[in-house]
Amino acid sequence: MNRRISKAIFPVAGLGTRFLPATKSVPKEIMTLVDRPLIQYAIDEARAAGIEDFIFVTSRGKSALEDYFDLAPDLESALEKKGKTELLEILRSTNMDSGTIAYLRQHKALGLGHAVSCARKLIGDEPFAVILPDDVIAAEKPCLQQMVEAYQDTGGAMVAAMEVAPERTSSYGVLDIAEQDGAVTKVRGMVEKPAPGTAPSNLAVIGRYILTPQVLKNMDSIGRGAGGEIQLTDAIAQEITAGRDVFGYSFKGERYDCGSKAGFLQATVAFALARDDLRDDLAGFLAGLHNGSQG
Repeated sequence: MNRRISKAIFPVAGLGTRFLPATKSVPKEIMTLVDRPLIQYAIDEARAAGIEDFIFVTSRGKSALEDYFDLAPDLESALEKKGKTELLEILRSTNMDSGTIAYLRQHKALGLGHAVSCARKLIGDEPFAVILPDDVIAAEKPCLQQMVEAYQDTGGAMVAAMEVAPERTSSYGVLDIAEQDGAVTKVRGMVEKPAPGTAPSNLAVIGRYILTPQVLKNMDSIGRGAGGEIQLTDAIAQEITAGRDVFGYSFKGERYDCGSKAGFLQATVAFALARDDLRDDLAGFLAGLHNGSQG
């Protein structure tokens, strides 16, 4: 059996410029999707997959993100006195035990690969997961949990994958497929943001990874790739060049790109419609908008 995955890296150093002016004072990762911040969805998914150590790669101006996971004794006390036990339980579910979260600074914006490599001393010689909070995935079984279960059979490195329209492949890392067995694809190559018409497939890499420590070592030799940044995709592709296994995993679920305004709004509507306490009011409102536009 392959080694258990107990550590996850969350690269959250980005400036969130697509969401200005909101992100002038609020880190994008704690912007709320319905009533929970983006980062909470990522943390919950990691916990469901058995993650115990959470490593955040941050940057200047992200102190509100750190405060979010701290205890709020005054707020807990106020809710307790008012008998608001349901809200109190929700609040306590966001708390993280001392020592389970580590915060590292990425001082220069040199790309996703560089952000992940900042955590190498905390990873040591263990396989680990990477979760990009911008990619929110609604699934009956959380995406990373699906991947961890598949990884027990495959080993190697694994990336979450989904089919995208051919004209959109230039926005993603794309897999060159060697062979496919159900949800698992053996990969013979990876291309970061291929030029239009040159993508080897339409199977794109999405923000969930299970990686080996060797991928971190590969960062030292790959140099800068697409966009002048150190690309995580390039470091993973080095594993293939070296003859080590890399797999794509086609997860079951719906992915929302919450790094874009449109994706964030789509996710907000979808997650709200999935809730019993919000569905009827929101569905009625949306139907009214639709009928108004028809009239």
